[in-house]
Amino acid sequence: MTIPAQFDAKTIEDKWYDYWMKNNYFHSEPDHRTPYTIVIPPPNVTGVLHMGHMLNNTIQDVLIRRARLKGFNACWVPGTDHASIATEAKVVAKLKAEGINKNDLTREEFLAHAWDWKEKYGGVILEQLKKLGASCDWERTKFTMDPDMSASVIHSFVDLYNKGLIYRGYRMVNWDPEAKTTLSDEEVIFEERQGKLYFLKYKISSLTPEGGTANAEEYLTIATTRPETIFGDSAICINPNDERFAHLRGKSAIVPICGRVIPIIEDEYVDIEFGTGCLKVTPAHDMNDKALGEKHNLEIIDIFNEDATMNSFGLHYQGKDRFVVRAEIEKELETTGALVKVEAYLNKVGTSERTKAVIEPRLSDQWFLKMEDLVKPAIKAVLEDGEVKLHPKRFENTYAHWLNNIRDWNISRQLWWGQQIPAYFYGDGKEDFVVAENIEEALALAKEKTNNSGLKTEDLKQDVDALDTWFSSWLWPMSVFGGITDPENEDFEYYYPTNDLVTGPDILFFWVARMIIAGYEYTGKKPFTNVYLTGLVRDRQRRKMSKSLGNSPDPLDLIEKFGADGVRVGLLLSASAGNDIMFDEELCNQGKGFTNKIWNAFKLIKGWEVSDTIPQPESSKAAIEWYEAKLQQTLLEIEDNFEKYRISEALMGTYKLVWDDFCSWFLEMIKPAYQQPIDSVTSAKAIEMLENNLKVLHPFMPFLTEEIWQILAERTPEEALIVSAWPELKLFDANLIADFESTAEVISGIRTIRKDKNIPFKDPIELKVINNDSASTYFDSVVTKLGNITALEYVSDKVEGALSFRVKSNEYFIPITGNIDVEAEVTKLTTELNYTKGFLKSVQNKLANEKFVAGAPEKVLANERQKEADALAKIATIEQSLAGLK
Repeated sequence: MTIPAQFDAKTIEDKWYDYWMKNNYFHSEPDHRTPYTIVIPPPNVTGVLHMGHMLNNTIQDVLIRRARLKGFNACWVPGTDHASIATEAKVVAKLKAEGINKNDLTREEFLAHAWDWKEKYGGVILEQLKKLGASCDWERTKFTMDPDMSASVIHSFVDLYNKGLIYRGYRMVNWDPEAKTTLSDEEVIFEERQGKLYFLKYKISSLTPEGGTANAEEYLTIATTRPETIFGDSAICINPNDERFAHLRGKSAIVPICGRVIPIIEDEYVDIEFGTGCLKVTPAHDMNDKALGEKHNLEIIDIFNEDATMNSFGLHYQGKDRFVVRAEIEKELETTGALVKVEAYLNKVGTSERTKAVIEPRLSDQWFLKMEDLVKPAIKAVLEDGEVKLHPKRFENTYAHWLNNIRDWNISRQLWWGQQIPAYFYGDGKEDFVVAENIEEALALAKEKTNNSGLKTEDLKQDVDALDTWFSSWLWPMSVFGGITDPENEDFEYYYPTNDLVTGPDILFFWVARMIIAGYEYTGKKPFTNVYLTGLVRDRQRRKMSKSLGNSPDPLDLIEKFGADGVRVGLLLSASAGNDIMFDEELCNQGKGFTNKIWNAFKLIKGWEVSDTIPQPESSKAAIEWYEAKLQQTLLEIEDNFEKYRISEALMGTYKLVWDDFCSWFLEMIKPAYQQPIDSVTSAKAIEMLENNLKVLHPFMPFLTEEIWQILAERTPEEALIVSAWPELKLFDANLIADFESTAEVISGIRTIRKDKNIPFKDPIELKVINNDSASTYFDSVVTKLGNITALEYVSDKVEGALSFRVKSNEYFIPITGNIDVEAEVTKLTTELNYTKGFLKSVQNKLANEKFVAGAPEKVLANERQKEADALAKIATIEQSLAGLK
């Protein structure tokens, strides 16, 4: 067939992905082979492909394709996450645009709209992953709200509740007023923001303990960052050891604007040195204030609606947003004389990880999971036994900090999109409920609990809240194989525990740690062995890529421009574990350049005429032996890098092998003379070496490699590259590699002289060698060919009237022929000699400095001594060349 001049990525990508899908190469079923399993970090069903997904899924595809080539039964389970908060927000916005208010719908009506939305938009990101080449087992695609997946979540809730690990409590929670739901502590992001500190005057109003009247004009000054919360004040607290306020014991104060009288209480919780030494206590809107309120039996006054607007306690501010009130109340406080001063104040503000709204502390009945005992096996697995390994290891410190300081997990959300909490209420009391997997089981439990056989299903009301999305996805490695509801099924017993997890460090808490916790709780086993934590993709200014900044390219546009293989290589070349990527499109261009280099090398090999009659040259025989050894050495290095999860280094090793060793050296060494055929033995070996290269390249560049593989020979579907065998590891001669490194230096030396002296390659030259190192002569035929040497002779004495260079201790001489401007050459060499002598003197002065030698590290001294030796050798070579010219 005619090989196209250019590699047409788009046509080839569609062709081979369709071919792989048609032949079902991605699908896995349990068999006699060792499984290799990856579960995808399920992207939000609302999502579209971004650069983070590109990086994460490229790494997963590299791992899964390599496992296939190495003979494992490779299974990569894809899927999406229902993303309660994000999806519900999108559906609510869509309904609003259609003139529909969510509050006017029943739960069932709203969920029908949500499922319609999911069916229309929910598969976009998985389809986009196919463009990248992701070889997921699409037949196993899961969605966290599939019936079987939801059944696993409900089963888990009931199980944990029956174990006494889930409880319902009235607690201070993190409230997202935009999403109108609670969040767990881990979903709150604290940001430093410039705010204000308001100093407010509270008038003292009560009688003195002795029965006298308090000074009507006496005030306490309180500092607060949230003046709008004064409507919820229940007390002012002072430290009992603070003599400044001893006279206020037993008295009361009047809250500005609302005029409510509140007690002045004493508690050592108040820091005497901080602020004014007085604290306003608002139990409904601050975690620490709530504790004080419970201790001192204070009134709890909730002043906010669920959207963080003021309720009726806010008087004339009712219905206004908290931040609007903050701006307006400052003016009113100033007008009434209650505002002493305002100072700039840098404050840490909790924001919602999903909506970015400022979090509001709020008291509410919620469901919690006790974590103290659940985390112990997960701590042991990572930090003690090493059963689960984090790559890079430094993230163990972050993991340890979180698990050792963990609090109970708030798992309920005030949403409809998600698994509805399986708690059924049969009365008005807070404890009048049962927990069951369905209403029939709930009815039986309720009858038993109440001793009321007359209860009916319509007497039960299911909790309206949904479970936190993470409570679904923490079961992911188990639930995708049915391991929660049917732990003895064949798939689960075969594929679990999985092998590797590839994800970002930003969800180490949300997801990774929780999956480890769940794995040990339900199976007593780890969910995976290795966690590869990728870095974040940033732009050249180190900014995180985002749509809002406009600095994130569309991944599909990149694939269109550079090809999927080019983009994959571009991303991975700089993607070392845990380190952020400074993304630049030039990286993808470099990947595309690599693609073209391989394609041109393939065309070169296929373009040679092959002869069965000519003998194999010694230079080709030596080249083949060297490259086979070099391939084996690189395979070992690649293996080591993969074992250490250094994917970028594994690619770089492959890149250098193919670009430098194969394309730049090997093909030059075996290339036949112009318009001459190549011998059949060398040709067959060149194709064999190319095929081995394609196998090593395939995980990184699947489309290009499959295309070349299929053109090289007629292949049955069973012989496709994607299911071929990884190159076999064999013993190799390391001396051969070391000898060639010296040979390459010799050839470079010859080429440098040719270039400097304008000696065309077509002009043959002689080479004479003083072999001081007793170096191997095995590659002399290669030197002769690549240097166009007519005669290579080993001599014992320096050659007069010759240009020379050194490689290690060996000296190489090229006798002068033709018209060389001797005078200009002497001038040039003299200048270089003088510079080198000056450099040598500076190095030797440094080494003669006793203070420097005594204080410098051994590495530094060794480096300086090497500089000295190199300079001396160079001076000797230049002087020798000058002597030959004079």
